[in-house]
Amino acid sequence: MKHIGCKIVRDFPRPDPALVERFRNLPVANIDDCMERTAAVDPAIKPLNNAKLLGPAFTIKVPEGDNLMFHKAMDMATPGDVIVIDAGGDDKRAIFGALMINYCKVRGLAGVIVDGSIRDAEELSEMDFPVYARGITPNGPYKNGPGEINTPIAFGGKVVCPGDIIVGDRDGIVVIKPEDAELLAEKAEGVLAMENGILKKILEEGSYVRNWVDEKLESIHCEIV
Repeated sequence: MKHIGCKIVRDFPRPDPALVERFRNLPVANIDDCMERTAAVDPAIKPLNNAKLLGPAFTIKVPEGDNLMFHKAMDMATPGDVIVIDAGGDDKRAIFGALMINYCKVRGLAGVIVDGSIRDAEELSEMDFPVYARGITPNGPYKNGPGEINTPIAFGGKVVCPGDIIVGDRDGIVVIKPEDAELLAEKAEGVLAMENGILKKILEEGSYVRNWVDEKLESIHCEIV
C-alpha cells in the first residue's frame, strides 16, 4: 500500500562529473552574482568547518527531530554525493553527530548539509569534511520516520532536486540546476577573472576605477555640497 510522505527513490541521474568539477575553485559569491544575487540558501545555515562543499544533491526529507531516513540514505548515496536534509528548520533535536559524519566520510561522500540541527559540533569543526547546519543542540533524534529519499525538498528557502549541483564555502551555499551549469560556470569564471584583474590593480597600483558610482549619483540627483 502506498503511504504519502514515506517514499524512497533508489537512484537518479547525476550531472557529468567534469561539469560539477568546474565549480571546484569558484567562490560562491561569484556564482551567486551570476544568478542575479538571489540564489543563496538561508544564511542561517552555516558551515561547521572550512571544508569546501561540492557535489550532486542526494536529497532527504525527515520529520522534525527524526533521522531514520538519513540512516538509510548513508548506505544508498554514492561517492561524491552531497546529502541534503530537509529537517524543517527544527533546532530542538540534532539529526546527526560525529559518528554518522565519519561514516559518510569513509564512504566517500562529499558533504552533509541540514536545514536543522547537529551535535558533536567541536569534533565536526575539526574535520576535513563539509558539514552545514542551522543549529546545534545536544538533544538526539528519534528514529521513527516517515520521510522521503531522493524527492524534491525545501532547503533554506530553495527547492532542491536530486542531482542539483551543490556548492558551498564560508560565505554560504548555492543550488545549481544541471541544465544551467555550463553557462553559469562560464559566467562565474569570467567574473572571477575580472575580479582578479581588479584586485591586481588595487594591490599594485592603488587604483580602483568605478566610474559608475558618480554616474549613479548623478542619475538619482544626489546633491553634493
